[in-house]
Amino acid sequence: MKELNGSSILITGGTGSFGKAFLRHILAEADPARVVVFSRDELKQYELRQQLGDDPRLRWFIGDIRDRHRLTRAMHGVDHVVHAAALKQVDTAEYNPSEFIATNITGCQHVVDAAIEAGVKKVIALSTDKASSPINLYGATKLVGDKLFISANHYAAHHPTRFAVVRYGNVVGSRGSVVPLFRRLAAEGKSLPITDKRMTRFWITLPQAVQFVVDSFDQMQGGELFVPRIPSMRILDLVEAVAPDATTHEVGIRPGEKLHEEMISLDDSRRTLRAPDRFIVQPTIATWGYEPPADCEPVPDNFAYRSDSNDEWLSVEQLRHVLSEQ
Repeated sequence: MKELNGSSILITGGTGSFGKAFLRHILAEADPARVVVFSRDELKQYELRQQLGDDPRLRWFIGDIRDRHRLTRAMHGVDHVVHAAALKQVDTAEYNPSEFIATNITGCQHVVDAAIEAGVKKVIALSTDKASSPINLYGATKLVGDKLFISANHYAAHHPTRFAVVRYGNVVGSRGSVVPLFRRLAAEGKSLPITDKRMTRFWITLPQAVQFVVDSFDQMQGGELFVPRIPSMRILDLVEAVAPDATTHEVGIRPGEKLHEEMISLDDSRRTLRAPDRFIVQPTIATWGYEPPADCEPVPDNFAYRSDSNDEWLSVEQLRHVLSEQ
């Protein structure tokens, strides 16, 4: 965590599941000089302030990433930015495409512009598995956002600011997790809805996601897309771990949903390196002086990082153990 120690840090979407977990982690472990919580929800900020108390290192900014001028003001004197703000519901995106474009694409460009103007040192943007070979509007907007952040290194080349992206799948314990729903329905004695019994997913906990982003600040040069090497799980194994006596019923895959998650596509794998704890998708063109890390090796030919072809899987007992700690 040497990169963030004593740093001034801003978190967009700072009152979301990741933002709150990241905030608590760096306050406890990094001893930051200042942490700016940037989000548009006044109530969530108020509730988080009540939980954290009057920590003198905290600053609270009400603002939307659609407002570039507000972002520039919030980033004044900031060293590092974590960009976690986004609209994320797949089905909502299909009904409200312009809103998702305004936040997930235009908002990303505003973060880029504000960071360069404010002289921020490093920015990490959070992506999603749905940005790899996207089949829905949400995934498409996130893919464009990823491209904006990687390409931002070109026109920031003569500035100190560098940008990288972190991509991971569903997070256990986040607001989008199916685990709380399964637990509630099982407690009520109801049948659990399964989209498809063949479904697989990558598995990462919120603390693991936070630590991965922290470590990425230390490793990044600019232009990387970092993907954690994490296990997969089968949806039926998750049901068995959460509620072994519950009945299930299939409801079918929702519009825009994939049967299996993908975080690195076959085409992107030609630029991908394997490290001990992660994959690194390298930039296509790097005019700012990027050098491949020495301790990595290229992935095999015809590689794709998918949840159904992963080489690491969680058993029911392992899932149960992890869930007991949530």
